Amino acid sequence: MAEFKEAPAGASVGVKTMTWLENRFPTAFDAYKVHMSEYYAPKNFNWWYIFGSLALLVLVIQIVTGIFLVMHYKPDASLAFASVEYIMRDVPWGWLIRYMHSTGASAFFVVVYLHMFRGLIYGSYRQPRELVWIFGCAIFLCLMAEAFMGYLLPWGQMSYWGAQVIINLFAAIPFVGDELSTLIRGDFVVGDATLNRFFSFHVIAVPLVLLGLVVAHLLALHDVGSNNPDGVEIKKGPKDAKTGKPLDGVPFHPFYTVHDIYGVCLFLMVFTAILFFSPEFGGYFLEYNNFIPADPLKTPPHIAPVWYFTPFYSMLRATTSDFMPFLWGFLGLVGVVTVRRSPNLPAVLKVGYWGLLAALLFLFDVHGVVLGWLGMKIPTGLHGLDAKFWGVVVMGGSVLIMAFLPWLDDSPVKSIRYRPDGHLYVYVVFVIFFLILGYLGVQPPSAGGTIVSQVGTLFYFGFFLLMPWWSRLGTPKAVPDRVTFHAH
Repeated sequence: MAEFKEAPAGASVGVKTMTWLENRFPTAFDAYKVHMSEYYAPKNFNWWYIFGSLALLVLVIQIVTGIFLVMHYKPDASLAFASVEYIMRDVPWGWLIRYMHSTGASAFFVVVYLHMFRGLIYGSYRQPRELVWIFGCAIFLCLMAEAFMGYLLPWGQMSYWGAQVIINLFAAIPFVGDELSTLIRGDFVVGDATLNRFFSFHVIAVPLVLLGLVVAHLLALHDVGSNNPDGVEIKKGPKDAKTGKPLDGVPFHPFYTVHDIYGVCLFLMVFTAILFFSPEFGGYFLEYNNFIPADPLKTPPHIAPVWYFTPFYSMLRATTSDFMPFLWGFLGLVGVVTVRRSPNLPAVLKVGYWGLLAALLFLFDVHGVVLGWLGMKIPTGLHGLDAKFWGVVVMGGSVLIMAFLPWLDDSPVKSIRYRPDGHLYVYVVFVIFFLILGYLGVQPPSAGGTIVSQVGTLFYFGFFLLMPWWSRLGTPKAVPDRVTFHAH
């Protein structure tokens, strides 16, 4: 047992209190030192590095406001919509709490998308931070599940029909699709059982997993150290002769806590402006159809998910029967280029890619024949599997492929600062297509929009799958031995 520390003679009440706590809870103080006051972060962080702390802030906002909403919400199909209206109209400050929660959901995805983009351009997924990136991708998946399940709870028209459409996508999975979609709904139609299941997952199960992943994400980050805009590892750089601390780093507290507090103030100004003056944000944050009670007998003229799902939803809609030959030809070409022109690509990824492609081709070409041999009814559509199934595969693959970035990027440098100029244009086009896909996902389907979505889908997958090839093109600039830092 460690010896108790004594407060200095004449110490203030605050110092005596902290000494008393440290003697009885030293683990907390050790954690504070490891992750705050003695955690050295690179001294050249820029404003791209505030979005991690902002994501943590919004997570706290969502948890706190969610607790207060649960106090008055009724997870019952006949009472859910009325309980939300009761919160908005009769609960003191209920309208503010509800709008903070709904606006916070969109704010969460804004800061997470920007946080991920910062990791993309500065190579924060590269060695030794592969696990940090994988935990981040798992957080993104949990966040999508949490948002989808929470979207049903108001029990408005768009909530009901959006859930109907998304859950029906699972029915496209061969053999088990119908049983799986019924299991998710808890019934043969979206109803009270569905609402209770989604409520339980939204309030209890998914938040627990999300919090665990956030802790793992932060612990893994602090174990290997933070990346920086130069992509220089400060742990490998010069160190102070006495303390052994990196000379290119500064303690996270107080330097970056003050930096982040300033960013939080700016964020809260924008957040509250939207919250008080335009919480629906033109129908993007809260759809106008969701202010109408759910009616199973009246389908809205246009069903679309919330804006943060729409890029992936566009890829789902872009996957038509006519598009499949182009997609398979593209995947085959990508496979040849990636595997043959990327000697540094791990063998397990090469084998995995060809194995996945062979499995998909098997489903594409042989599935209908196999069902015929077994005497089973062959579904209508392309080779026994309709385009909806392939759309689900494309949509799921568009999210999961991000987890493989650490092994797809073969550039000799991490940061966009020192990559060839042509790489910057690739990133710019990627962002433009992603935004276009997001916009088209909100709009009603059209022939022109479908073609643009198909082109965007091919570029999206090409960006990742061809990265082992294009990331080695051009001559990178010289990376400095130490971080470049200019005092403010």
